Formats: sequence, structure tokens, C-alpha cells
Amino acid sequence: MIKQISSLSNPLVKQITALETAHERKQTGLFTIEGLREIELACKAGYNMQTLLYCPQYTQPQRLQPIEPFLQNTELIETSAPVFEKLAYRKHIPNAIAIAATKPLLPNRLTLSANPLVVVIDNVEKPGNLGAILRTADAAAIDALLVCNPQTDVYNPNVIRASLGAVFTCPIAVCSAADAIAFLRSLHLAVYAAALTPQAVNYQTLPLHNPCALLFGSEAYGLSQIWLQAAHAHAIIPMFGQVNSLNVSVSAGICIYEALRQRQAMKEIAIKKQMEG
Repeated sequence: MIKQISSLSNPLVKQITALETAHERKQTGLFTIEGLREIELACKAGYNMQTLLYCPQYTQPQRLQPIEPFLQNTELIETSAPVFEKLAYRKHIPNAIAIAATKPLLPNRLTLSANPLVVVIDNVEKPGNLGAILRTADAAAIDALLVCNPQTDVYNPNVIRASLGAVFTCPIAVCSAADAIAFLRSLHLAVYAAALTPQAVNYQTLPLHNPCALLFGSEAYGLSQIWLQAAHAHAIIPMFGQVNSLNVSVSAGICIYEALRQRQAMKEIAIKKQMEG
């Protein structure tokens, strides 16, 4: 029998509200996921759904069918419309909210390809920027995203929402800058930092078709000295207006797709040589 909640003062309602804070997520090892698509992606990524809430007024049970195989040990709860409207960011549409357990996101758990493309972001503070970078990372199918010294945690509901669930599809590790540098060096990856320094070169001139890591800092503070020293080269994106600044997620997207362009060009050259040979 499915449990029902109609009171706004129910302890579970208070728990979900509390999980909006980073402190509560860290203390409990739990976080919330809103959205049928986002929950399905998290399930496929192996996240354990402890509780799932939905409102029958907005979400018919058949809308949960794609995730039913993952919910064998999940408590299902039907809520009243007022309760769901209090908890949900997206209201009056087919929707659901899950409470899930966090996972350790460590560099040594990552599996990279033979020619890895890794993106590193350092001290990025806005959930929207992190979410946008994750969407690009997913679209480009990069090998991994290293989130260093984050000012917002990856389980922030705004990150999950802004990423459209890409936080569950892109391989992620969260670590210090020192640990990230050690990890990249162990893989012998060239590190290219987006930084406005005297020695910076046009990003398009870098050999991004080879194994490498692309590094981006916060818009407010840029990259720390430890990263500037660890990078093999500094890169700039030419700008021709008067503002002379790009959003960090836009900068990341431009560089990531330049790497893909170079890699595709190398594949085409290799195919052409095989055909000619």
C-alpha cells in the first residue's frame, strides 16, 4: 500500500526542505532530485532512491513506469497538491521528487579513454554555471569533469536542475586542486588553462587532439597560482567587443568543442590515409 501525505507539517516535508542546504546534505549523505527525467538518469547511474514522492493530481502512476525497475526498495509516497506545490520547483506538471543517497566522487573512480579529454573547473561558485558546463560536458561526451574547491556542491538542487540531469551522466570527481593536479600528472595529460596572462596563446593553436585537460577558473577570481604554475600552456579566446569577458560556461563550451573539432579532423585524416594506403 502506497503511503500518503497531506500535511505540510509532516516530518518528511521538513526533511526535504532541509536538504536544500549544503550543510544538511553533507550531514545526512542525502540529497533531493526533482524531475522524472532527472530521476531516471540518476537511477541509471546507480544512485539509490530511498523515497519517491509524486502527486496523483499531476502525475499519473504510468508516468513512473520508466523508473519502476529501479524502485524495488524505494518507498513510494503520494502527496496532496498543496504538499507537492510546496516542495516542487516545477509545479502543476507531471513531476516527482526523490530522496537519494550521495556517492563518493573521487578521481580514482574515473575510467578514461585512450585519448582522454578532461575538463577541470576551479572555484566555480554559481550553480547555474556548473549546471551549464555539465550539459556541455554531456553533449560532448568528455571523459571526466574535475570539480575542484567548489563553492557550490554538485548535489545542489539548482545544479541538478540547471544541468537537466547531466550531473548523473557526466563522469565527475570532486577534489582539491592539489589532488587534481596529481591525478592529471599520473595520466601524463597536458593541462591547458584558460587565463588572461602575457604568455597566453589563441586556444585554437593548442594541440587539443592529444590527451589533455582544459582548465577554467571562477569568473570572479580566475585561476589560483597553483593552477597557473601547473598548466603547460595558457590560452585565451579572442574577443572583439568592449566587455572583454565571457561567462565561464560559454568559455568552457567553446574550448571543449574546439577539442572535438580537432579530434574529428584527425580521425578524418587517418581514415583518408587508410583509404589511400
